Amino acid sequence: MGYWRNHMATIVTGAFAAVLTGLWMPMVEYAAVLNFIFVMAVPITWFMVFTCWISQKSVDWTTNHPHEHPVHQKKSLSNAKTIEVTTTNQVNLSELKQVQSELSAELNELKSSVELKDSEIERLNQEITNLQTLVQIESLKAELANLKVLSSKRK
Repeated sequence: MGYWRNHMATIVTGAFAAVLTGLWMPMVEYAAVLNFIFVMAVPITWFMVFTCWISQKSVDWTTNHPHEHPVHQKKSLSNAKTIEVTTTNQVNLSELKQVQSELSAELNELKSSVELKDSEIERLNQEITNLQTLVQIESLKAELANLKVLSSKRK
């Protein structure tokens, strides 16, 4: 986000528009051509400032970027618990051990579910192989029956 909150284009264009506006009045006395140039340039640059400001507000609104300093959060994979991490808080060793034991329990559950899924996948692959073999046997039986019909027609 930065110090200017992503409004760098607005600020730079606004500074340019302010300088042009400040120079406009002293330059009116010199030439009519300069007056025409300033009549065109000053409103255009202020319109550009407004456009930059509106577009940045739109981007902030659509991406939900409030102009606040965010709190860093870490999310657990298995549930919606969040652990807020700030630089001023100290974490006790017992809390760390408790969190570590919870995470290791969740990891063990995940490992066991993965092992169950792997064994289920292996069983299903074996079943698919058996079904393919049965299909091949049935197709051979059908082909054999067709050959018998053809041989009986020849006789």
